[in-house]
Amino acid sequence: MRYFPVALERLTEQFAKLPGIGGKTAQRLAFHLLTVPQDEAQEFADAIMQAKKTVHLCPVCQNLTDRDICPICDDDTRDRGVICVVAEAKDVIAMERAREFPGVYHVLHGVISPLNHIGPDELCIKELLQRVAQGNVREVIMATNPDTEGEATAMYISRLLKPMEVRVTRLAYGIPVGSQLEYADEVTLLRALEGRREL
Repeated sequence: MRYFPVALERLTEQFAKLPGIGGKTAQRLAFHLLTVPQDEAQEFADAIMQAKKTVHLCPVCQNLTDRDICPICDDDTRDRGVICVVAEAKDVIAMERAREFPGVYHVLHGVISPLNHIGPDELCIKELLQRVAQGNVREVIMATNPDTEGEATAMYISRLLKPMEVRVTRLAYGIPVGSQLEYADEVTLLRALEGRREL
């Protein structure tokens, strides 16, 4: 026996496909959309379609953009000799919030994950190698997450870059600011010790 209209169930199913959205949240979002005025619902649908039509990958760094080249690659003040490699476009936003990195980025659009059937060929690694092969790159910073897939991806790419005689570094990981040593796990403490620097 069906409790809700087919269209409402379809809408709920579509929301449930989004990452981080469970069944109950999907249902709540679907019900909410039914309560908004028609013009607001249309604006929501138009925003999705507009983003799908206009947003594409930057041909240089593979970041998301609606221009020919993304604003970071187009910025003449950025140091093109240092490339920070991140897994996702949202990681660029996180790095840019710090306002400390003067270089450019390269977005892989994922990490190597055999369990999810994602191999190196599904990522934008080839484009990174082409950028480095063109010369003028002094350093590649691997800024993938410090989990198993992120580490494996960083190691894989660093092996590919080694013959190109470019310096490959990894972001230092350790104890977050404001936390206490007693709550840090062994791996975090080890990383903090390895990434220590002179004061």
